[in-house]
Amino acid sequence: MKAILDHIGIAVQDVEAALGFYRDALGLDVEAPEEVLSQRVRTHFIPAGQAALELLEPTAPDSPIARFLATRGPGLHHVTLRVDDIRAALEQLSARGVRLIDTQPRPGAHESLIAFIHPSAAHGVLVELKQAAAPAASLTAKRIQLGDLSLVSLHDGLFRLDGGAMFGVIPRPLWETQMAPDNRNRIVMGMRPLVIEAGWGRMMIDCGLGNKMDAKSVEIYAIDRTRHLAHALADVGLGAASIDVVLATHLHFDHIGGATTRVEGAVVPAFPKARYVIRAAEWEDAVHPHERSRASYLKDDFIPLKDAGVIDFHQGDGEIRPGVRVVRTGGHCAQHQIVFVESAGQTAVFVADLIPTIAHIRDVWIMGYDLYPMETLAFKRQFIREAIDREYLIFFEHDPVVAAGYIREKAGRRYVEQVL
Repeated sequence: MKAILDHIGIAVQDVEAALGFYRDALGLDVEAPEEVLSQRVRTHFIPAGQAALELLEPTAPDSPIARFLATRGPGLHHVTLRVDDIRAALEQLSARGVRLIDTQPRPGAHESLIAFIHPSAAHGVLVELKQAAAPAASLTAKRIQLGDLSLVSLHDGLFRLDGGAMFGVIPRPLWETQMAPDNRNRIVMGMRPLVIEAGWGRMMIDCGLGNKMDAKSVEIYAIDRTRHLAHALADVGLGAASIDVVLATHLHFDHIGGATTRVEGAVVPAFPKARYVIRAAEWEDAVHPHERSRASYLKDDFIPLKDAGVIDFHQGDGEIRPGVRVVRTGGHCAQHQIVFVESAGQTAVFVADLIPTIAHIRDVWIMGYDLYPMETLAFKRQFIREAIDREYLIFFEHDPVVAAGYIREKAGRRYVEQVL
């Protein structure tokens, strides 16, 4: 169990006087109050750096805070430590003989789960454990028509990456308003393969993380595949054998890991009838990685495809199938490419890691992971302008909530009009 300071609870008798000190005298921002019905208390959270202060105002004379004020007067009430899994934390503490007030979690402010440790076990301090509410995510398989083509946005679960790395030189106070980090500075990311259904067959663009990651990697990246690609395919009446072509934007593990799977100890292609289309230069980079790229290219994700004889290499930009073409962007890695899908005068673009989430629609919001960030900036600047002007439907591979939408601009401010 790892715990970090979340906030300090302060019981107050006169909330207006308390706000006069913390808000007016100290200049701290105060969030809108929230009532916690289960505890008959009104909370006022005051962010203070990486932690917060919580003013506790009783809403009933028999509430725990009212009784505390009656016996002890206003002042420090509790210290709150945030944990990732509150039930596991309570089990661990109970096994060590720690006296608990709550053996099971109960609802807290901000849709969190909380539980209290008895002061006698914490040297006279009332300690609250808190598990923050699960971040917003939408993992529903969604279908949309584009001219004569049917596009199906799928998912392969969730994972987390370091927020600083995901936003490069952008300071945390800016990016955390868009994607809140956990206590290890990680933000939640989706994995959203796209299926194109056409007269010539079914193509899947990228295929998620897959099921081969070891326990250490699962913990590092907080991988949650409770609902994964097989579920998403089944939700739209498809299966692995329904896929005729798998097209890779690049060969990083979170994009192509699902291309192979373990069966009785062997790693084999996950889509038994599919041809795998890979840019030849990206293959060379993946099989000859350098110090900065090695961790992203996991050979079990793609070498078994060549051994099975199911790869079709393409040499550069151009049409892969009627209505589907690739364009190299560089930037993220030397051969990173995006996929244009065009039919009946309409265009959708699967942008992969050029614009991984809707927070990245700003030109200079570029990942620290990008090996060639100035290439990213040059291509992104031109592409987003084009996408706005020509109304491309953009598919965001890593956004946990928005699968697809149009990038709009009003009075110089960009935003995404969500479609899926």
